Amino acid sequence: MARRLAGLVVNPGRFGDPDRLRQAFTAASAGGDWAEPLVLTTTAQDPGAAAASEAATAGASVVFAVGGDGTVRACAGALAGTQVPLAIVPMGSANLTARALGIPSRLGAALEVGLRGADRRIDLATADGATFAAMAGIGLDAAVVGATADVAKRLAGWPAYAAAAVSQLLQPPATFTVRLDESEPLIRRARSVAVGNCGLLPGGFRILPDAELDDGMLDVAILAPGLLGWASVGYRVIAASRRDDSGLERYRARRVEVRVGAVLPRQADGEMIGPGSSLTVAVQPGALLVRVPPG
Repeated sequence: MARRLAGLVVNPGRFGDPDRLRQAFTAASAGGDWAEPLVLTTTAQDPGAAAASEAATAGASVVFAVGGDGTVRACAGALAGTQVPLAIVPMGSANLTARALGIPSRLGAALEVGLRGADRRIDLATADGATFAAMAGIGLDAAVVGATADVAKRLAGWPAYAAAAVSQLLQPPATFTVRLDESEPLIRRARSVAVGNCGLLPGGFRILPDAELDDGMLDVAILAPGLLGWASVGYRVIAASRRDDSGLERYRARRVEVRVGAVLPRQADGEMIGPGSSLTVAVQPGALLVRVPPG
């Protein structure tokens, strides 16, 4: 009987010890019919998509994304529409998709889930052609991502985003026009529009408490607090409150079109996708098979 192959797509900036990874894989796969894994590393030119495709073409039964949300995003885009499940070994500063799926943070436990877990089909989304699994946005949220240094994320984790946010809170609002499916556009003076496939922020705070990865819907947050309104927004996010007001409005749609009267930063799953004055996001229901904890 042929042994099964696993592909490990590794971001060396997040996990730089291939020998430790191989040893952990050997321990997690003991007693199974797994062959020596195919280990591929990401590069600046390929954050994971080409490596994930190579692993799938080589016959991998499962492809692991060993890295942060950017590595997960790249691998997810490559495996979308296939029958090859994506497993996650969360090594980033936010790990939004892994948190939403209940993937453990410990190396051995995450590998165990990827090798022996259950398969679940989830949605993906595209933001102006960029596939993402967790969240995209334009405005303040993207500015915070852009202002957070990579070294700070590696050393401090999600608090690095909070520290960067302080420097961005005084940025002036802009005029956003938000169209949800075929409804009449919403026009708001706001600081940011975030579109989530899952509802988590770095640190595990739930800004979109109704968001689910497999409901075929996108959840939208329009952030427009004044300087003193941030405390109220922060409390509601920490408490996962569903109470909305003019500082935080939340909606649901399958397609979201955002236009802004200024050129603003944009991000998808914590990766900058270039500044622009618009962002169009569409859901891809059931596009990705993922490996999750059983039960």
